[in-house]
Amino acid sequence: MSTHAIQATSDEAVYQRLLERFRPVFTRIAQGAREREQHRELPYQQVAWLKDAGFTALRVPASHGGTPVSHTDLFRLLIELAAADSNVAHLLRSHFSFVETIALQPAEFQDRWFPRVLAGEIFGNAATERGGNALGATNTKLINTGAGWVLRGEKYYTTGSIFADWVVVMASTDGVEGRQYAVVERTAPGVRILDDWDGFGQPLTGTGTAIFEDVPVQEQNIIQRKVASTLEPAFFQLCLLAVLVGIGKAARGEAAGLVAARTRTFNTGSGALFRDDAQIQELVGRLAANVFAAESIVITAARELDAAHDAALGLDEQQAYLRAELAVQQAHVATPKLVLDATSELFDVTGASAVSTSKSLDRYWRNARTVATHNPVAFKARSVGDYFINGTIPTGLNSIGEAKGKK
Repeated sequence: MSTHAIQATSDEAVYQRLLERFRPVFTRIAQGAREREQHRELPYQQVAWLKDAGFTALRVPASHGGTPVSHTDLFRLLIELAAADSNVAHLLRSHFSFVETIALQPAEFQDRWFPRVLAGEIFGNAATERGGNALGATNTKLINTGAGWVLRGEKYYTTGSIFADWVVVMASTDGVEGRQYAVVERTAPGVRILDDWDGFGQPLTGTGTAIFEDVPVQEQNIIQRKVASTLEPAFFQLCLLAVLVGIGKAARGEAAGLVAARTRTFNTGSGALFRDDAQIQELVGRLAANVFAAESIVITAARELDAAHDAALGLDEQQAYLRAELAVQQAHVATPKLVLDATSELFDVTGASAVSTSKSLDRYWRNARTVATHNPVAFKARSVGDYFINGTIPTGLNSIGEAKGKK
């Protein structure tokens, strides 16, 4: 066996051990996932199980007491978690993204925050505003009162923050170029997190409004936001794609289970049980192939993100950025349609009983459609095309706001 083959086997063995470690937790989380969505029961307990199992600390460096996994293994695990409950996988997106951000900060910052991650503390996100902010700026402000810094503003789409110990808030400071991150305790005076997300999908992610009313911020917990040539946007978007693939895998399992158990049929078909009908088998096979393709694409993009971080490759900052961002943007163009097709085709493998609200099979499509709206595919496709035609370096998503020249 070649050295390359031996290494590939070793890497897969590492992942399988990780999967064996967390599979029992994922199985527990899957139990009751449908009922939680039906009754809008936020998964606080399920998040606690993951913290207790060490899942939220998987990317802490060895230099700070962690046993870090590769990006590839992390995203494969996130896919499996999303197959169990896409809400739970999605709400951890902000947490894992901030762990990546910690690793980019000076040693003093890392020394303060990595121990908190190891202790199981969770980080949420408050970056986007519902409207009124100029693109590249925020209406949320960091203000120096003379007696210290305070945070003032309102955010929406604050996924995961309602479950978090800390909220990472994007803000602007008058007279300071760019934007900053302010890290504040979720329970600090002046912080209010509302569960008012009204989207038709991903209802249990804690995505909603966060209000900050003169919240004290320690100066050491303010980070200048770096935009150009960072790997953070690629990581942030790949989290969404992993959630999408997990939804597809769950829909594939539902399709197979429905067909295997069904005894009713139609006179216009073969008259055989659905599980023995060649046309139904083909439908499930095509659905499964879409999910397989989507998962393969996302895993390949994750490997490119690992390559971008690999010092042994000798990539400079822009080369590393391009390798990760281009891979994730291409994955972003291809993956949503594959999963959306699979979650829609779920209804083609059975009869009208599939639309019963008691089954909640529509949640797969609704959740996938919701995740897929986060970053318009058209913009990613244009960016990829511009790179291959003109060599234009893709721009990662780092800001949402009002367009210039808006009337």
